[in-house]
Amino acid sequence: MQGYGDGGDELAQLLSTMHAIEAACSSIQMHVNPAAAEATILALSQSHHPYKTCQFILENSKVANARFQAAGAVRDAAIREWGFLSSDDRRNLISFCLCFALQHADSHESYVQAKVSSVAAQLIKRGWLDFSADEKEQFFYQIKQATLGTHGLNVQFIGIGIMEYLISEFSPSTSSAMGLPKEFHEQCRRSLELDYLKVFYGWARDASLNVSRKIAGSDSESLEVKVCNAGMCLMLQILTWEFRYNHNGTKSINIFSAGVRNDNVLNNKTECILVQPGPAWHDILISSGDIVWLLNLYAVLRQKFSIERSWIDCPIAVSARKLIVQFCSVTGTIFPSANGSQENYLVQLLSGIILWVEPIDAISKEIESGKSESELLDGCRALLAMATVTTPAVFNSLLKSIRPFGTLTLLSTLMGGVIKVLFSHNNEEETWSWEARDILLDIWTTLLAPLDSSGSGISFPPEGAAAAAHLFDLIVNSELKAASASVYNDDSDSDYLQPSISAMDERLSSYALIARASMDVTVPFLARLFAERVSHLHQGKGISDPTETLEELCSLLLIIGHVLADEGEGETPLIPDSVKRNFSDILEPDKHPVILLSSIIIRFAEQSLDPGLRTSFFSPRLMEAVIWFLSRWSATYLLTREEFNNKNDGSLPGSRHQLQSQDSTKTVAIYFSEYNYGKLVLDAVVRISIITFTAYPGENYLQGLACHQLLHALVRQKNICVHLVALESWRELSNAFANEKMLFMLNASHQRSLAQTLVLSASGLGNSEAANQYVRDVMGHMTKYLVDVSSRNDIRSISEQPDTILSITCLLERLRGAARASEPRTQKSIYEMGLSVLNAILVLLEVYKDESSVVYLLLKFVVVWVDAQITYLEATETATIIGFCMRLLQLYSSHNIGKISLSFSSSLLNDAKTEKYKDLRALLQLLSALCFKDLVDFSSDSIETQGTNVSQVVFYGLHIVTPLISLELLKYPKLCHDYFSLLSHMLEVYPEMVGQLNTEAFSHVMDTLNFGIHHQDSEVVNMCLRALKALASYQYKETAAGKVGLGSHASDPRNPNGGTENRIFGRFLRELLQFLLFEDYSPDLVGSAADALFPLILCEQSLYQMLGNELIERQANPTFRLRLTTALQFLTSANQLTSMLDRVNYQRFRKNLTNFLIEVRGFLQTK
Repeated sequence: MQGYGDGGDELAQLLSTMHAIEAACSSIQMHVNPAAAEATILALSQSHHPYKTCQFILENSKVANARFQAAGAVRDAAIREWGFLSSDDRRNLISFCLCFALQHADSHESYVQAKVSSVAAQLIKRGWLDFSADEKEQFFYQIKQATLGTHGLNVQFIGIGIMEYLISEFSPSTSSAMGLPKEFHEQCRRSLELDYLKVFYGWARDASLNVSRKIAGSDSESLEVKVCNAGMCLMLQILTWEFRYNHNGTKSINIFSAGVRNDNVLNNKTECILVQPGPAWHDILISSGDIVWLLNLYAVLRQKFSIERSWIDCPIAVSARKLIVQFCSVTGTIFPSANGSQENYLVQLLSGIILWVEPIDAISKEIESGKSESELLDGCRALLAMATVTTPAVFNSLLKSIRPFGTLTLLSTLMGGVIKVLFSHNNEEETWSWEARDILLDIWTTLLAPLDSSGSGISFPPEGAAAAAHLFDLIVNSELKAASASVYNDDSDSDYLQPSISAMDERLSSYALIARASMDVTVPFLARLFAERVSHLHQGKGISDPTETLEELCSLLLIIGHVLADEGEGETPLIPDSVKRNFSDILEPDKHPVILLSSIIIRFAEQSLDPGLRTSFFSPRLMEAVIWFLSRWSATYLLTREEFNNKNDGSLPGSRHQLQSQDSTKTVAIYFSEYNYGKLVLDAVVRISIITFTAYPGENYLQGLACHQLLHALVRQKNICVHLVALESWRELSNAFANEKMLFMLNASHQRSLAQTLVLSASGLGNSEAANQYVRDVMGHMTKYLVDVSSRNDIRSISEQPDTILSITCLLERLRGAARASEPRTQKSIYEMGLSVLNAILVLLEVYKDESSVVYLLLKFVVVWVDAQITYLEATETATIIGFCMRLLQLYSSHNIGKISLSFSSSLLNDAKTEKYKDLRALLQLLSALCFKDLVDFSSDSIETQGTNVSQVVFYGLHIVTPLISLELLKYPKLCHDYFSLLSHMLEVYPEMVGQLNTEAFSHVMDTLNFGIHHQDSEVVNMCLRALKALASYQYKETAAGKVGLGSHASDPRNPNGGTENRIFGRFLRELLQFLLFEDYSPDLVGSAADALFPLILCEQSLYQMLGNELIERQANPTFRLRLTTALQFLTSANQLTSMLDRVNYQRFRKNLTNFLIEVRGFLQTK
């Protein structure tokens, strides 16, 4: 940069500008005319070549904020004008910033030095690809000399800070926006990682190492401590870098989304970032002995500041511990394979870390007395990192060279100490013991989850199994104490059961993993505890208060349920592998611990069938735990088909142990099979579920567990349904459902679920006729009631009576649930069920037109029934449904039901207010279901034989619904999804009908499609792209054949006389290209986008050429211009692409577009 010169006018101008900036900064601080002050500062940043002025302010102003703003102006102007600056000017700007920051290292306005350092880092990155290696070395020589302490401690601190800013700028997640292609940022990142990052780490380590020798004689606030802390922070920053490259190759970058970190983080509550820099870092990280120095340094710090309780949380102590924890996460190819170097490395670390966590009882007492818990928590995090990078056997062996026991024993002891503290404060808010417990549970999960899921290939040391058994004993006893203590807690938020089943399921699952590591010990232990509580309950009957024991039983049921069985959500759970491993030598049922424990609980649950015992012991709370356990257990063990798997086991080659393991599993499965006690247990389970409805009125949560979990788990397995429908207890449940008034009082969702369950059980009957007759028997009286009520002459007078409304809504919920259970075997009876009430539905819709809740239930039943039936119906039956739907829509429209949504949509403030629009969603779902008939049809003849046109009713419905759907309403996820689902179905199946929409409706559909393409939900975007593909391909094929296609609709109806920019397909071509080239989206959308873009290009070939030329002309960089030109040509010509819209060409264009985006998005997108 040039000097100020000798001209008085120039100096006066510089002084004037400086004073103006100083005054503006003062005005902002004093809140005096801030707008004018901000305009003054902005004018400096936006002025041409303000560097001399900014340099003058930085060197002469006495106002720190003015210097800060001047540094920011240098940055803004340099980034904006970089292409016009000479090489000398670029270098001089960076040199000035570096020199200024280092020369003023002792300034008290540290934020100004930080700003200037940040500007230097940003300018170095901006010129990274322009500077030669020698030019970079000149900058880094200054930084290196400062970092190594050549010019004093203050300068050293600033030098380290400059490096921190540099690394932040080169990291995608923290880099500053520069308006440059993403490709530029990635090239800078790659260069720094491969060529400089290791060098910078060495400087930071040397700086910390050299100054650490002087810490022993310094206080905690000295410059030496400050510099050492900064150096360790820089080391930590480098170790948390997301390493992508190595010297042998590169990883590809995701060109479809923003540069967001994607660390290898376990799905734990505690984050653990793995460090995997590759073999090139072995010398500086592993063989350098850094961990010995770091552990010794921390030991010195502990000794030096031990008299101060706050020393643990001082910056240098925190940084040292974080760095040590990060060293524990080093893994991968940096360690030579099979030579034990990683184990030796971790043993060194553990030798220092163990002092942070042992002895746990003494440390806990100190923490309870006021000492900080941060060292203990960091020690636990370090153990988690070690567990993450090792196997259980290696993890356990680490401590054996230091202590007479393994790491798993230490882990068990730590967990035990934390659990004691945690449950001694069970009434308090979350404390340090909560966090410590979560971290330690994450360690157990990390070690045991692979073992539990695979069952082979990973061994768990015997010492670890013993430690797990001891720990589980302590956990269970602590949980039982907490459960019994909760009896005396009046806090309404302290409900133990429901949070444990849902929010605390993760914790209970971790407990289960610990128990399964030693099931031969833990299962008998649980059986003993449960039997003791049941015995104590009966011994104290009528004598002592059983509440504490009941709470303990609730807790035990939750724990045992997690230990014995896995969650079956979405799949059929199997008997855990740990049962096979731990009980391979137990083949007798009366000795098998799992059978014994299960039998104890089932016998206890059966006691609830006794009215006297039920009144005495089985509170709603305990019954919730019983039903929850039975649902989870039944899905895994009851009448399972596992005993019939691998029928040829005996002929398969294998060891005796393998055969015994299989036989042991079958022992449990066969015991609860149809050939032994399975049907008896099934009958008991059904009878227990019945009493939840009849003996516990108003207990919604309990009844929900029975409906949605227990009974649902039974009927989803056909082999169980076979036995269910033969049970007298199941017939009793069906009769109670049909006739018991108490069951009419169930929650609406419970009504649906129970009806669905009963109908699904029909799959267990021998033939289709029997199954259909079963459904008629269950649902017949309900349909008859609706028909009778709707046929009454006084229907309008009785319709407002509460009992009538309750009966109708209850029956509609049941019919809806039955319709949801439709299967091929029962399709006929469910069709007849719906057909019998069609006229009743229309009558009730007329009668209850002003009752939105009833209207919604009527529509939802129709939606579910039509959706389940439409693909199976023959032509005559389909014609009946289509005619009914047309009458339904006409009736809905004639009463203007739902019109209110248009005027009130803009005033929606929350999801609760959208309840009034549920009928609108139901109509969308109905229209989509009708569309589906032309996509999937299992009938034997075509609906055209009956003169039925599905498209007519669909488009009639669309004319009704479209005016009610505003862009404001589309911001609500459920409604948005249903609407675009309908559009995608409709345009794919009936594109020719779109041209028949009136102008207003067509314009609205196009506007909503444009809205959907830019939606944040990828599924919505995908549906819109499919719709766009269907519309554009229809238009191209029609016009290519000499037909009109969409006719006048192909031009924008709002401006039909304009040029190419006013054509509908031209508009979408622009939008889609903008989306693909410049917006962030999921790579999964590229295929759908290609399918839409291909016919759009064919429809608007001249516009595509024009848009391509505009893109090329906007590229100032000749290299980028050439690459873009080549890529655009490749897009429409490579892979023998032709203008035929067939499957082969769609596949070819997908490949072309993917390659095109990989080539150009990197430099077209800017940051």
